[in-house]
Amino acid sequence: MACPSGAGRWEVVVGNSSRERAGHGAPAVSVAVAAAALYARAASSLLRPGLPLLAAAPLAFASSAIVRGVAAFFLAWLGAFKVALLAAGRGPLDPALPVLPFLFTALLPVKLRRGGAAGAMSEAKAAPSLASCAVKAAVMAALVGLYRLNARLHLYARLALYGVHTYCFLDLLLPCIAAAAPALGMETEPQFDRPYLASLLRDFWGRRWNLMVSAILRPSVYDPVRARAGGAAGVLASFAVSGAMHEAMVCYLSLRWPPGGGMAAFFALHGACCVAEGWCARRWAARRPPRAVATVGVGLFVAGTSFWLFFPALLKDGVEERFLDEWAAVAAFFLDAG
Repeated sequence: MACPSGAGRWEVVVGNSSRERAGHGAPAVSVAVAAAALYARAASSLLRPGLPLLAAAPLAFASSAIVRGVAAFFLAWLGAFKVALLAAGRGPLDPALPVLPFLFTALLPVKLRRGGAAGAMSEAKAAPSLASCAVKAAVMAALVGLYRLNARLHLYARLALYGVHTYCFLDLLLPCIAAAAPALGMETEPQFDRPYLASLLRDFWGRRWNLMVSAILRPSVYDPVRARAGGAAGVLASFAVSGAMHEAMVCYLSLRWPPGGGMAAFFALHGACCVAEGWCARRWAARRPPRAVATVGVGLFVAGTSFWLFFPALLKDGVEERFLDEWAAVAAFFLDAG
């Protein structure tokens, strides 16, 4: 998952013809998206000019499902929500920011860290270690090799590999993007906090997994709904919006419409379970299972429901084959470079 200006580096791995097709459009898209973000910075009270361009920008990367999916996540989801929050005077964007930090925050999945003790305490977690990056890169390389055996693997084994790959990819890419912030004189907040240690489903989604999404949904959906209808309604609304945006991501990946509904069902189920978990925790606070048991239970629930509802949405319309081909091309590129 790279920013639009880095699309050329990704396109080189999917063949010369793909690189030529995407190379003509990528610079123009990058300039247009940057212009839209700067426009929003200068006139944050106006919504209409910024959002359609951010939503359409990922479609310029028609030759690569990986790059298109990344651009959709960065721009059509997070970027559009940030611009909408800016127009409402909320969210991570601030018109007072200098141009480069504003663009960095608007176009990438990062959130600037506020000063204070809390920021200092989380500084060590924000920067990925070289060892951690190397381990995740090695795991991804091993998984790409295993994908050659996909025809012999049980469906659930394949889905488990995809789940590990997704986590390693995101937890390698997002912190590495955030690590570029010091070059612009900025400090960013961490993107993940060891989600495999979550002992509550609410802890997994709210404080450990893809924290940039939580930071966007909280002021844009949860807080307004909670103020009017209560905390449970805020949780359900947040998961409903997340499900809708994941359905949109699948459409960007497959270039097919309408969506199948599996992603929406997955997040609706998890939202309802988070509400039920909170109710049970208040009613039977003294009867919580041991932390180790609860952590295993959360992991099994997330994995089981992902196998049932989440990943099947990515196995249709040729998306799985496209991903496997592109990751094989990525591996071949690095082998050739080596």
